[in-house]
Amino acid sequence: MPKVTFKGNPVTLVGPELKVGDAAPNFAVVDNSLNQVTLANYEGKVKIVSAVPSLDTPVCDTETRRFNQEAAGLPGSVVVLTVSADLPFAQKRWCGAAGIDKVVTLSDYRDRSFALAYGVLIEELKLLARAIFVIDQKNVIRYIQFVPEVTQEPDYAAVLAAAKELG
Repeated sequence: MPKVTFKGNPVTLVGPELKVGDAAPNFAVVDNSLNQVTLANYEGKVKIVSAVPSLDTPVCDTETRRFNQEAAGLPGSVVVLTVSADLPFAQKRWCGAAGIDKVVTLSDYRDRSFALAYGVLIEELKLLARAIFVIDQKNVIRYIQFVPEVTQEPDYAAVLAAAKELG
């Protein structure tokens, strides 16, 4: 498993260690209207899936705002999804306050379906580690980035380059 720390302390990630070329596992999360969402909802799209601990933290806030800005320059075949364990109500409130209109926020609060399927559940905190998966139109993982320190931002340029190659 990738080595990840939270505020300098090692954490344990639960779930499989996915690799580039693997089929993207399905998941069941909830959108801001409490509707169930699965991988099938984005069939035929390139998906940038950003896992974050909580939108109500400075780094997650910055990351999601940045992806919202970057999404404007991506082809229409690319969708940006941000998954956290935040409640859908909190995500909706945060998106409204932050003016997020291009990133889709999804909640994994029910059973951590996404976190467990993608190996991003931090056992000690029951939050998602900061990681990004780029999944192609046929649901194959084409890029993976685990941010080694959860309190740091990802390499945006690498993520966007991977998505643009596919889109």
